Amino acid sequence: MKLSRSSSLLTGLSTIFVLLAWFFPVWSIRLCAPQYPEGLGMNLWMNHISGINEFDIANMNLLNHYIGMAAIDENSIKEFHYTPYIIGVLCVITILNTYFKKTILLYFHSAFVVFFGLIGLADFWYWGYSYGHNLDPHASIQFPGMNYQPPLLGCKEILNITACSYPNIGALLLFLAGVSLGISIIIALKCHKKKGIVICD
Repeated sequence: MKLSRSSSLLTGLSTIFVLLAWFFPVWSIRLCAPQYPEGLGMNLWMNHISGINEFDIANMNLLNHYIGMAAIDENSIKEFHYTPYIIGVLCVITILNTYFKKTILLYFHSAFVVFFGLIGLADFWYWGYSYGHNLDPHASIQFPGMNYQPPLLGCKEILNITACSYPNIGALLLFLAGVSLGISIIIALKCHKKKGIVICD
């Protein structure tokens, strides 16, 4: 079955939102502590990590060193290297969708987005878990049984530090991409063929 014009346009809009998300932070993590009254923070983008302020990553790594956490180094996060290829495949699927306007391509597009969206969320959680639990046994400061995993969403007290994790502009754009794709699927499901003509209720 062929997609309706509106469904095809919404599918394209979904990918535009994903492409726009590339240029904005997707998630942010902030740390507030007495020794850093202005707070420390980092932004997670699709393909790299940046400090909210100039020396935030360096200061966070200094804190991490004393409690035995690994240094935050974007070069060690292999997932960042794969993101451009995933986005590239998504663009190819969108072009095929726009040209052929086939419902089966829309379903494949949706499955692709959902699969990598869930993988990305699970990977983000595991990244925080790994950093917070795999501690250096020879660290200067140790608290048996303590872990320093930041929250996936919201705030958490870790010793005298308040760690907050929240979505940024990129996450909003990805959410809009999902909404656009979801509406596109709803429209496609309501469409049917009659004598070679696509009819949408």
